Amino acid sequence: MSGAGQKRSGRARTGGTTQRRRTSRPTEQGLIPLLAGIAREVDRAVQKPPTRGTTRTKFQVVGLLVREERARVKADPELTVAKRDEELKRLDGLATILAKIAARDTSLLALLAEDARVSDAARNYKATVLGAAGRDVPDEPETPAPTAPAPGAEKQVVPQSAVSYQLANPFLAPNFASAADSAVVRPRRLAGWELLEPLFRSFEHDTTGVRACMDLPEPGALASARVRPPLGRELMPHQAQLVAAAARGHRTFLLADEPGLGKTAQALLAAEAAEAYPLLVVAPNVVKTNWAHEVDLWIPHRRASVVHGDGDEVDAFADVVIVNYEILDRHVGWFGDLGFRGMVVDEAHFIKNKGSQRSQHVLSLSERIRRRHARPLLMALTGTPLINDIEDFRAIWELLGWIDGDKPLGALMESLEDAGLIPTDRGFYASARAAVIDMGIVRRRKADVAKDIPARRVADLPVELDGPLGRSIRAAEAALATRMVESYRRAIAARKDDAADAEGIDLELARRIAATELKDASEKSTGDNVFTMVRRIGQAKASLAADYTAQLARNVGKVVFFAKHVDVMDQAEQIFADRGIRYASIRGDQTRAARDRNVTAFQEDPEVQVAVCSLMAAGVGLNLQVASNLVLAELSWTDAEQTQAIDRIHRIGQSEPVTAWRIIAAQTIDAKIAELIDSKAGLAAAALDGAEVEEGGSSTDVQLDALVALLVDALAAEGLG
Repeated sequence: MSGAGQKRSGRARTGGTTQRRRTSRPTEQGLIPLLAGIAREVDRAVQKPPTRGTTRTKFQVVGLLVREERARVKADPELTVAKRDEELKRLDGLATILAKIAARDTSLLALLAEDARVSDAARNYKATVLGAAGRDVPDEPETPAPTAPAPGAEKQVVPQSAVSYQLANPFLAPNFASAADSAVVRPRRLAGWELLEPLFRSFEHDTTGVRACMDLPEPGALASARVRPPLGRELMPHQAQLVAAAARGHRTFLLADEPGLGKTAQALLAAEAAEAYPLLVVAPNVVKTNWAHEVDLWIPHRRASVVHGDGDEVDAFADVVIVNYEILDRHVGWFGDLGFRGMVVDEAHFIKNKGSQRSQHVLSLSERIRRRHARPLLMALTGTPLINDIEDFRAIWELLGWIDGDKPLGALMESLEDAGLIPTDRGFYASARAAVIDMGIVRRRKADVAKDIPARRVADLPVELDGPLGRSIRAAEAALATRMVESYRRAIAARKDDAADAEGIDLELARRIAATELKDASEKSTGDNVFTMVRRIGQAKASLAADYTAQLARNVGKVVFFAKHVDVMDQAEQIFADRGIRYASIRGDQTRAARDRNVTAFQEDPEVQVAVCSLMAAGVGLNLQVASNLVLAELSWTDAEQTQAIDRIHRIGQSEPVTAWRIIAAQTIDAKIAELIDSKAGLAAAALDGAEVEEGGSSTDVQLDALVALLVDALAAEGLG
C-alpha cells in the first residue's frame, strides 16, 4: 500500500479520536531499548529499498520520542548527574543510528524536521510504543491538515531574474482557449463506481503479449510538421514517431522507452512541435547538465538555463529551465507563477511516493500549469514506471492529469464512459487498459527498434562538480594554466631574435612548455599537476557516476561500471551497498579464483546487478555481455583503452545494442581529454583499414595535447592569441 493509502487507512481506523492512555507509572528503563529495537528494524528495511510508508512512520516516531525523551531527561530534577549523563549517552547512540539510516535514504531527513507533519498513523504508533514501554500517553489534540504554507515554503527563494521576468510580463494571462478539452466529465453509467483500483488492476489482467504502447504516427508524418532537427543530426524512426504525435496535438506522454533510446531528444523536439515554451525540466542532479547539453544539440535556437542552489545565476527568460529534484522545494513558488507551457519530469519513478515533499512539489506544479494552460505538454520520462507494484502508476498519472486522488479525469473518464462497460462486465479490464494507454503511454525496448540504432555507441553525460571539491579542482586547473603561462612569458621575454616580436601564439613553444610540465608531473606524485588533477576529478565524479549506474541498474538490469582508480571503485561500491544493490568487484589485486567467482556471479546471479571493474585489470580478457550498458566513471588516456573496456560487453554473444555512458566533468580538463580521445579514434581505421583521416592527425599523447590546449586557452584568454 502506498504512503498516501496508509495515511487514509490510518485516519479510518482512528475515526478522528485519540486512543486512551495507559496509566501505569513509567518504567524508565523500558523506552530506550524498545526504541533501539524499532530503529534496528527500520535500518534493515531501509537497506532493501524502496522505503515503504510503515517504515517511514516508524522512523519518524523513533525520532519524535528520542527528542521528547532527551528533553524529559534534561528537565527531570530527580535524576542524578551520573544517571542523566548515562541516559543522554544512550539517546545519543539512538540518534546516531537514525543518522546512519537517513544517510541511506535522505528523504527520511524531512521527517525529523521540527515542523514535519505527524500523520494519524504516526500518532497511533507513537501511542502504541509508549504504551508498550509503560509510559503515559499525553493527550494530543487533533489538528486539521495544513493548507498553507506549502511544504518547504520556508526554504523558498525568488531569484532576481524571476522578479525581472515577472516585471517584464506583468499579466501572464492564463490560456483558456481550449478549456473545454480539460473540462471535468461527469460520470453517467459509471457514477458511484470506484474506478481507480480497476484501472490499476487492468494492467495485471490478460496482458500477456499485449504491448503497452499507444498507436503512433509513421515517422514520415513528421515531414509536414515543420519540426526539423538541426543540420547534421537526425531522429531515429521511433523518435520521430513520438514527435509526430506531439505535432498532431497529443499533449501527455508517459515515455517509458528503455535507456539508450533517446528519450531526452524526443522530449525536447516534442516541446518544439507543441510550442511548449517556456518549458520546465525536473531531473536528477546527475543528468541536469546533460539536459542543457542536449538543448544545444537538438534545439540550438532555444536558450537553456540550469538552476543551481538558490538560483542566483538562473535566466528566467530562458526557453528551457532545468532544475534537479533536490532543490525543487526552494523554487516551486516562482516556478508556479512563471507561466510554463510544458513540463518534463525525468526519471519520473522518483515521485512514486506521493507522501514525499518531492512528489508533492512536482504534482502541485503540474496542477498549476494545467490550471493556467488548458493543454500544456506534460511528459513523464522513465524506463521503469513500475518498481514495486501497480500503485506506482498513481503519482505519474496524476502528474499527467489523467486522474486525481479519487477518479479518472477528462478524456480518460470520457473514454471509459464511451466504452459502455462497468467494472463487473467481461471485457472491462481490457477496455480500461487500452483507454489508459491511449492517453499517452509509449514503451519501446532496444530489441524492438534495434534496426534504428547503432550496434554500439558512446553517449557523453556531462556533470557539474559542485561544492568545495569542484571549486578546488577548478582552482588547481587555473593554477596549472597560470604556471605554464608564466613559463611561456619568460621564454618569450628571453628571446633575442625577431621571433620575440611575432604576433599570435607560438604553438611549438607551447608544446615545449607543456612537454616540460608533463615530464615534471611524471617524476613527482605531489602538487597540482595533470595527473593529480585528473585523479581528483575522478574522485569528484565517483558518486555521480555511481548514482547514474544505480539508476540504470534499476531501469535495465545489469550494468558494468569502469574506473581507473581504486578509491573511485571504493566510493562506488559503498554507494551500491548503501542502496542495497548487489555488485561484483573485479580488480587487479585479486587472485584468479576470486576474479572468476566474481565474473561468474555477475554473469549468472540475477541478484548481482553491477560489475565494478578496474579499467586496467578488467579492460581485457573478460566476457561481460550479459549487460548491454556500461558506465565509464573515469576517462582513459587513449581511445584503445576505452574501446577495450566497451568490448567487454560489445562482443559475440551480445544480443542487444550496446551503450557506453561516459561521465564527463563539464568546464574542466576532463572535457578536453574526452574530445582528444575521440579525435584519435580514427587512427586505427587509418592504420588497419586504409580509411582516410584529416591531414595532421597523429598518435601524439593525449596528456600532452590536453596540456597544450589548456595553455593555449589561457593565453588566448589573456589576449596573447
